[in-house]
Amino acid sequence: MEACPVPLPDNSPELIAWINALILEKDQWQEKCLQIEERLRLLLHKQFGASSEKVSPDQQDLFNEAEQDQPETEGEEETESEVIVPEHTRKKRGRKPLPKHLPRVREEHDLAEDEKQCSCCGGELHRVGEDITEQLDIIPAKIRVIENVCFKYGCRSCETGIVTAKAPAQPIPGSIATPGLLSFVASSKYVDGLPLYRQEKFILARLGVDIARATTSMWMVRCGDLVQPLINLMRDKLLEAPLIHCDETVTQVLSEQGKTSKSQSYMWVQVAEPVIGQKIILFDYSPSRSGSVALQLLDSFKGYLQTDGYEGYAAISRQPGVINQGCWAHARRKFDEAIKGQQDKNKTGKAHMGLTYIRKLYRIEQTIKESPPDERKRVRQEQSLPILQQLRQWLDKSLPQVPPKTLLGKALHYLHNQWQKLIRYCDEGYLRMDNNLAENAIRPFVVGRKAWLFSNSVDGARASANLYSLVETAKACGLEPCQYLKTVFTLLPQAQSVEDIEKLLPWNQKLV
Repeated sequence: MEACPVPLPDNSPELIAWINALILEKDQWQEKCLQIEERLRLLLHKQFGASSEKVSPDQQDLFNEAEQDQPETEGEEETESEVIVPEHTRKKRGRKPLPKHLPRVREEHDLAEDEKQCSCCGGELHRVGEDITEQLDIIPAKIRVIENVCFKYGCRSCETGIVTAKAPAQPIPGSIATPGLLSFVASSKYVDGLPLYRQEKFILARLGVDIARATTSMWMVRCGDLVQPLINLMRDKLLEAPLIHCDETVTQVLSEQGKTSKSQSYMWVQVAEPVIGQKIILFDYSPSRSGSVALQLLDSFKGYLQTDGYEGYAAISRQPGVINQGCWAHARRKFDEAIKGQQDKNKTGKAHMGLTYIRKLYRIEQTIKESPPDERKRVRQEQSLPILQQLRQWLDKSLPQVPPKTLLGKALHYLHNQWQKLIRYCDEGYLRMDNNLAENAIRPFVVGRKAWLFSNSVDGARASANLYSLVETAKACGLEPCQYLKTVFTLLPQAQSVEDIEKLLPWNQKLV
């Protein structure tokens, strides 16, 4: 028998303490191994599994976990809630009709003259009607040169000099770019996600013109500066909203003072709900993700601010009149990650239990999404609050039973730490359960970033923020962004007053 490599204590109390320390160390290593295994399974699922957070139908309304995990109810019997599915009209199969606003070109097809005689009696045929079928055609982009001819006038009777007519003010004075070309380049990059080098090499070159990428980059910076008065008016209107959604994402700027080319900067987005009459989406560039940025962007704002759990919004949330609201989508996502990180995929475990509670809350929201705010508030007070009370009881029981550093532990603690912010959506009918409005608004920027990767300068990043703000708000207002930008680039240089600029705001334009 081999001797123990570590000398054992001689007396029993020291031996017991030594054994207990070994047991504690073993438990700690087991917990750490469990955390690593969970993270590995989650990473594998993100890499190879489905990204959807939906669960299968047999996991819905799943409250058959052990009794110790059920919420306590005194003097109440749990009854099954009845879900009413509204009637729906079956969609008619077949091709969708072409939009009515598209221009129509009538091309008539007639019989030849020798075919306009009856094959039976030889009499002359007369027209009795017509069959109309529609086809969709497209005219490829074409480039033309606009010659601005300014006539000169002089007086033969005296020497007063020459008087020359003035051409309309241009978005970039002295440039060869018309409002139409600028709107095409801007919408191609900020709407379609086409980097400027692709436009240079593949689109403009194919159309027979050679315009360097440095030139189109300069155009975008100048256009971003041009629309700043519109952005200022949009921000004034956004700050009047009772609810603003905020989010941020990383971006990269190559030439930025005090930072390396590989360092991260940030694009912030703020979305105002249409309760003020318009939906406004504003992007802002900042080299930092600190709370001072939120304080600067939302200076003078009073109302509900809906964000994720990022602590950078804590400073603005402490301002008088600002109420921070949490995001249930982030809470749900953490329980979903806990399920994906499980080894046995136990469908009756705590992760599924928490997710089922949250799904019940979302199901209520689905039934009232088209209802007016007063009705939404009433339903939330009557139906959502009791579920939230049950969820709180279950959460209080579950917190001490789960190691805090596991995926499930993190989900439970996120729910606990964000609880007061999460339940605030029941306070008013115009509030939302989650911050998906901001996440959806920032998605076009994220998609475009995958193509153009970075901004070369701070001026370029700020110009991108302004132009993204315009095109995304225009889309939210039902406008065709390229045509809207052309209108802005044409009329904004000619604006003489604030009223002229206000007429160019997206919600003051006719739908295209």
